[in-house]
Amino acid sequence: SRLPILGAPPRHLSFSAYSSLSRGWVGVTKSPRHGGESVAEVLRAHGVKFLFTLVGGHISPILVACEKVGIRIVDTRHEATAVFAADAVARLSGTVGVAAVTAGPGLTNTVTAVKNAQMAESPLLLLGGAAGTLLQGRGALQDIDQMSLFKPLCKFCASIRTVREIVPTLRKALAIAQSGTPGPVFIEFPIDTLYPYHLVAKEFAVKNPPKGLMGKVVSWYLNNHLMNLFAGAWETRDVSPLPVHIPQATDGQVQRCVELVSRAKNPVILLGSQATLPPTPVEDIRKALEDLGIPCFLGGMSRGLLGKDSPIHIRQNRRDALKEADLVLLAGTVCDFRLSYGRVLSRRSKIIAVNRDKSQLLKNSDMFWRPTVAIQGDAGSFLVRLSKGLKGHRCPEEWPQTLKAGDLTKENANRAKADEKTEQHLNPLKVLHRVDELMAEDSIIVADGGDFVGSAAYIMRPRGPLRWLDPGAFGTLGVGGGFALGAKLCRPESEVWIVYGDGSLAYSVAEFDTFTRHKTPVIAVVGNDACWSQISREQVPILGSNVACGLSFTDYHIVADGYGGKGYLVGREHGDQLSDIIRKAQKVTKEGKAALLNVLIGKTNFREGSISV
Repeated sequence: SRLPILGAPPRHLSFSAYSSLSRGWVGVTKSPRHGGESVAEVLRAHGVKFLFTLVGGHISPILVACEKVGIRIVDTRHEATAVFAADAVARLSGTVGVAAVTAGPGLTNTVTAVKNAQMAESPLLLLGGAAGTLLQGRGALQDIDQMSLFKPLCKFCASIRTVREIVPTLRKALAIAQSGTPGPVFIEFPIDTLYPYHLVAKEFAVKNPPKGLMGKVVSWYLNNHLMNLFAGAWETRDVSPLPVHIPQATDGQVQRCVELVSRAKNPVILLGSQATLPPTPVEDIRKALEDLGIPCFLGGMSRGLLGKDSPIHIRQNRRDALKEADLVLLAGTVCDFRLSYGRVLSRRSKIIAVNRDKSQLLKNSDMFWRPTVAIQGDAGSFLVRLSKGLKGHRCPEEWPQTLKAGDLTKENANRAKADEKTEQHLNPLKVLHRVDELMAEDSIIVADGGDFVGSAAYIMRPRGPLRWLDPGAFGTLGVGGGFALGAKLCRPESEVWIVYGDGSLAYSVAEFDTFTRHKTPVIAVVGNDACWSQISREQVPILGSNVACGLSFTDYHIVADGYGGKGYLVGREHGDQLSDIIRKAQKVTKEGKAALLNVLIGKTNFREGSISV
């Protein structure tokens, strides 16, 4: 009497519909098909090309079925890397990135990467295994409450309870991931929803059922549950994509902004990652910005949007420019810590804010700043419409020229700083300048680190749109291996560079094995100063101790060799050969091997005063 009647007709089915499903029962019991095939059909219909994973028994049917329909299975050495790689594919391809991991620890290993995707607004689908529907909560292997973990991180979470639910649930999840403000979604697959009927039925069989009435009740209960689990499993269903809703600015809002911009003398545009999201092609956004002629500061995924030498791309002295600006357009840029919570914006400036997410649109507007116009809508399409509305109008040239002159002064100072000799090893700025000069025009830069990467953001110039990948607002270490893997798969013809700190490298150095196995040769530049320098920079002067900040000048190049790549040690004695070593690494990757430059660097006072909290 205490057994739940899980096998009773589901509430969303009428009795007649349930009876109809039951009539096809013989065909279901004899079918070799399994739930993984339904997953594969939906993913293929949605244009998914790659599925990132770390194999586990709970999800094997998904992996096998996807491989059969032509989706490339890319297995990594850590589940977080699989999600980071899917995140990179989402950012670079304009489709949903997909990762599949096994139950329990497989899923818990992805939590940081999923949160990073949430904060970076990346459309991501995470498929997770789970204990069987009847065994959840009964002590099964790797059985935990996974839904509670992922509900705060994802736009949508669902646990599949019957095989017929797989297709409609996946279609809904994929549409939600891309609608509104993009983000991750999670679907849990109990193991009995993925395997063929005959194997599941074998597991359901009771070896020594109780005799009498209780035995009959148990047998009835299990059979009924099994019947409900597979009823209607292989009926033909629509697997095509559902409509995706993206909020847009109204015509009235665009017109008001046209009027504000037309009157501005010193306007500035701040672009964030959200400005590069589909559906507007990045090349259309670039043309719109060039037509407007307004000075632009680029952050996140928008870095590189204007190329490396654009007269309206301003890289330096942002705080000073914002003080002088009479109009600031926040195109997907959020007033969080990156803009000092809005305190860097002048009270005298007109401020136009455009963001798909209302909470991000108005963040801290009740304290430090106030928008003149706040638009909950897509930033990229707004910029194109704004440019069309201002056709024939262009920002006065003196303003961007003045800011560009400040850029030149600062960059000359940076080059002079790069020529200074450090107490030991190489000057990190000199290394970064040299890499920037030699990297190919089609290069993609992946940033994973603290102090060394912070310097790289000032020195290295992405060559074009969608050619810079950093963690985003969460500031996550460990993205390097996964981001580079996803980038190289999306753009196999491009050079993919990972700029690593020696601290962050340890999170994903094992993925050199993945680069080797999956023939995705990338180049890693490791700034090895034997220290967590971004933390040490503030901890030592404030608290007087370097505790836990010290590392060693480890032979990371040998580690890369061990994983099938090619490592190079670059110290002060190799300073004159630096360009030749970089070219050798480029040649090696063209021949199919991943390369790692273990560059021993010294200390400079560049970015002095920069803190990490």
